[in-house]
Amino acid sequence: MASSLSKSDKKKVLDFAAWSFNITTSVGIIMVNKALMATHGFSFATTLTGLHFVTTTLMTIVFRWLGLSQPSHLPLPDLIKFVIFSNLSIVGMNVSLMWNSVGFYQIAKLCMIPASCLLEVVFDHVHYSRDTKLSIMVVLIGVAVCTVTDVSVNAKGLAAAVIAVWSTALQQYYVHFLQRKYSPNSFNLLGHTAPAQAGSLLLVGPFVDFLLTGKRVDHFGFTSIALFFLTLSCVIAIGVNLSQFICIGRFSAVSFQVLGHMKTVLVLSLGFLFFGKEGLNFQVVLGMILAVVGMIWYGNASAKPGGKERRSVLPVRSEKPSGALDEKDGSEK
Repeated sequence: MASSLSKSDKKKVLDFAAWSFNITTSVGIIMVNKALMATHGFSFATTLTGLHFVTTTLMTIVFRWLGLSQPSHLPLPDLIKFVIFSNLSIVGMNVSLMWNSVGFYQIAKLCMIPASCLLEVVFDHVHYSRDTKLSIMVVLIGVAVCTVTDVSVNAKGLAAAVIAVWSTALQQYYVHFLQRKYSPNSFNLLGHTAPAQAGSLLLVGPFVDFLLTGKRVDHFGFTSIALFFLTLSCVIAIGVNLSQFICIGRFSAVSFQVLGHMKTVLVLSLGFLFFGKEGLNFQVVLGMILAVVGMIWYGNASAKPGGKERRSVLPVRSEKPSGALDEKDGSEK
C-alpha cells in the first residue's frame, strides 16, 4: 500500500513539475517575443521558430554527449509526416493571424480542442465522460469570453485557419502516438525532429516571412538589445519544445490543449500587469475565472474512473535504451 501511495505521489509531483515547466517557459517566451517583435521590430516569426529549433538541436546533441539520452530509431516516413504537420502548424498559425481578425484567430485556436478530441475518438477510440465533456465546454466558453472580440471571416483566412487547426491537432496527436508506439523519451524524440524542423523552417521561413511582412530578414538592422532578446528567445525555446513533448507524452494532446489555456489566462494577466490595464473589464475577468474553473473541473473529471478511457491499445515497444531518462512514468492511459 505504501509503495502504491509513493508511486502516486511521485506521479503527482512529476505531473505538476511538467506543467509548471511548460507554463513558465511558454509564458516567458511569449513575453520575450512580444518585446522582440513589437518593441524592437523583429517581425520574422517563422524564421525565429527555425532558430528556436537550431538551439533545441544543439541541446539534444549536448544531452546525448552527456549520456542523458541515447541513440534511438524513428522510421523516416513517421519523421517526415511529423515535420509536415508541425511546419504546416507553424506557418498556418502565422498566416491565419495575418489574414484573419484577432477574434477569428482566437476562435480557430479554440477549435484545436474539439479537433484533438475527434482525433482521439477516431484513432484511439477514447471515451469521454459527461463531466469531462462539460468541463471542456466551460474552458472553451471562458477563453472565448476573455479573448474573442471582433470577428470577421474571409475565404483565404478561413482556409488558413482550417489548415492551422488540423495540422496543430495532428502534430500534437502525433507526438503522443510516436511516444506510445516507439517508446522514445522526449530527449530522443526531439533529437529526431528538431534538426529536420530547424533545416526546413530556415529554408522556407525567410520566404514565408517576406510574404507576410514584405520585409527581408537579411536586411534587419540588429541592435545589441534586439540580439539579446533574440538569444533569450532561442534559449527559452529549448524549454518550450522539451516541455511540450514531456507533457503530451505524460498526458495527451487534449489534456495539453485544455490545461494549456492556463497560459492564455497568465499571459492576459501579465499583459495587464506590465503593459497597462487597457482592455481589462468585467467580461475579461469573468472569462478568465470561467476558464480556470473549467481547467480544475477537467483535471478532476478526467482523472476519475471512466472520465477518459482509451478502449484500444496501441502496440508499444517495451524495450528502452539503457541510460535514457524516463519522464513518462504514470502517463495518462
